[in-house]
Amino acid sequence: MNKIAYNIEHSPAYASLKVQLQAHQTVVVESGAMAAMDPWIEMKAKTRGGLMKSVARMFAGESLFLSDFTAKDKPGQLYISPGVPGDVQHYYLDGSKGLMVQSSGFLASSVTVEIDTKFQGFKGFFSGESLFLLRAIGEGDIWFSSYGGIVEIPVTGEYVVDTGYIVAFEDTLNYKVEMIGGLSFRGLKTGVLGGEGLVCRFTGTGKLWIQSRQLYNLINYLNVFRPVESSSSSSSSDG
Repeated sequence: MNKIAYNIEHSPAYASLKVQLQAHQTVVVESGAMAAMDPWIEMKAKTRGGLMKSVARMFAGESLFLSDFTAKDKPGQLYISPGVPGDVQHYYLDGSKGLMVQSSGFLASSVTVEIDTKFQGFKGFFSGESLFLLRAIGEGDIWFSSYGGIVEIPVTGEYVVDTGYIVAFEDTLNYKVEMIGGLSFRGLKTGVLGGEGLVCRFTGTGKLWIQSRQLYNLINYLNVFRPVESSSSSSSSDG
C-alpha cells in the first residue's frame, strides 16, 4: 500500500497538514477543511459507508459529507486546516487494531480507512462531550486534530483522564466514565454540561492522546465577557 506523504506545519498552536499526493492517489478530508490545493486535484464530496453511517457521523459532530481529493495525472499538493487552533497527529492503521477519535477530531485519511460511528449512550452523555466516538478501522493513514497541543501517553494497566481532554485512543484500551469522589448533585449538573468533575478510566495496553487545553474552559471564560441586555434598557424600550 502506498502511504501518503505529508508534513505537519506550525505545530502545536496552529497546526496545518500539507499532503503530497502521487498521481492517481486520493485522500479523504473532513468537509470544509481544505485550505488550498493545486488546480489539477479533483474534489468529489460524497457520503461514505452509506447514508445511515453518514447521518451518524453528523450527530457525532462530523460533517454529513466527506470529500475525496485525487491527483489526476500528476502529483499534487493539498493544504488541510482543522476548524480550531491546535495540533494535528498522524496515525497509521495496520489492520491489527482500531482507533477511537473524539467527536470533531477526524481530519483526513486514506480511502482504505473506514470511518464509522460508535454509539456511546449514557456513557458518552455523562462525559459532557457527545453521544458518539468515531472509530477508524482498516489499513492506511489517518490524521486527527485537537484544541491545544497533543500529548501521547502509552498506557499499561490503568490511567485516568478528565473527559474534556481526550482526543483519541487505540481500541485495545477499555474505558468507563465515572464521577470524581465527593461530587455533589450540583457538581454533577455542571459536569454533564461542561465536563467538570468527570473522568475516563482507561485499562489495558495501548496508546492514548490527550490535548493540552479544553475547549469548554475557553467557552466558559469568554462567556463572562458576553454582552447582555440590561433590564433597565428593556423596560425603557417597552415604555
